Amino acid sequence: MADPIRMCAGCRERAPKKELIRVVRTPTGELLLDARDKASGRGAYICRRPECLKKARKSRALERMLNVEIPPEAYEALEAALEKSL
Repeated sequence: MADPIRMCAGCRERAPKKELIRVVRTPTGELLLDARDKASGRGAYICRRPECLKKARKSRALERMLNVEIPPEAYEALEAALEKSL
């Protein structure tokens, strides 16, 4: 069975789900990177490249996909988590 294809919120390229990182808005409103792809909540995908998160931030794509306003400190926490996961 083929791996599902998802689209990066930053560069808009399509890739297998396993190659992307899921950003989740949990039911409590918390934002986090879901490396295991198991967290419950609304999700969006980004490539593992930091520039994709920067593009998604500039275009506000994650905010639209997750249906939430994301404060600057949340983006900084996501950037730090992304750097750590590389």
